[in-house]
Amino acid sequence: MAWLDEITFDERGLVPVIAQDASTRRVLMVAWANREALAETSASGQAVYWSRSRARLWRKGEESGHRQRVTEIRLDCDGDVVLYTVEAAGGISCHTGRESCFFRRLDGTDWRTVDPVLEDPELVYRK
Repeated sequence: MAWLDEITFDERGLVPVIAQDASTRRVLMVAWANREALAETSASGQAVYWSRSRARLWRKGEESGHRQRVTEIRLDCDGDVVLYTVEAAGGISCHTGRESCFFRRLDGTDWRTVDPVLEDPELVYRK
């Protein structure tokens, strides 16, 4: 897969991946991927990342059911950031039960939560 050779991975073999909603273009989350995660994402059409905390592949939605169908994969001009354009199952991409991980906005000198919880994460991850 020659396309993977054009990506600049860090010293751990990882590259940041931005997940963006295919229709609204809202940034949903940022995660990491290695070569294997990117190859599986391309082959399956489902978002796959590398979990740094678990040190293993992480197939988005494997626990929560909030899968991401990847409609496009892009590479930035420097070759060191990947963009997944996705359709998020259930409209949720954040483990907090929100649409996006970017649910806090700077309000003066304080972070203010501006997006609602769409699904109680205690119910989602209790499995």
